[in-house]
Amino acid sequence: MKQIEVITPITVVKYSELSSEEQRLVDAARAASHRAYAPYSKFRVGAAIALDNGEVITGANQENVAYPSGTCAERSACFYAHAQYPDAKFRVIAIAAVGTDGNELKQPISPCGSCRQALLEYEMLAQGDVKVILIGSEDIYIVSSVKSLLPLAFSEF
Repeated sequence: MKQIEVITPITVVKYSELSSEEQRLVDAARAASHRAYAPYSKFRVGAAIALDNGEVITGANQENVAYPSGTCAERSACFYAHAQYPDAKFRVIAIAAVGTDGNELKQPISPCGSCRQALLEYEMLAQGDVKVILIGSEDIYIVSSVKSLLPLAFSEF
């Protein structure tokens, strides 16, 4: 029998330790979370993607009474980004969430499986790692790539 161990290194930082570019992306994701349409779950998520052309694209989760017709913030942002800038490569994505009490979550959240797979597609298009910043009110997690979040994904890697 053979055992494979999968390890995902995560860097834990405070907002003040981020670069100005990373802070701008975190601020954009936090702002986007307040634009979510989440009347059923009351769980609002925002995402912000930095493209290699300098653009920052945001998205927010959009719920629908005919679940699962809605979409997550991450897919909202990545689909819009690629539709508007098909030649631009993703560099970084930041993700923030507001809980049912209206406050930013203390601990960071990570993308669901569907979003991880969708984001991995754009990491493959970028032909390089796309950094993932997961935002909490106290700690911020930085993961070096989307594939680190989905190590056994359907991919060309």
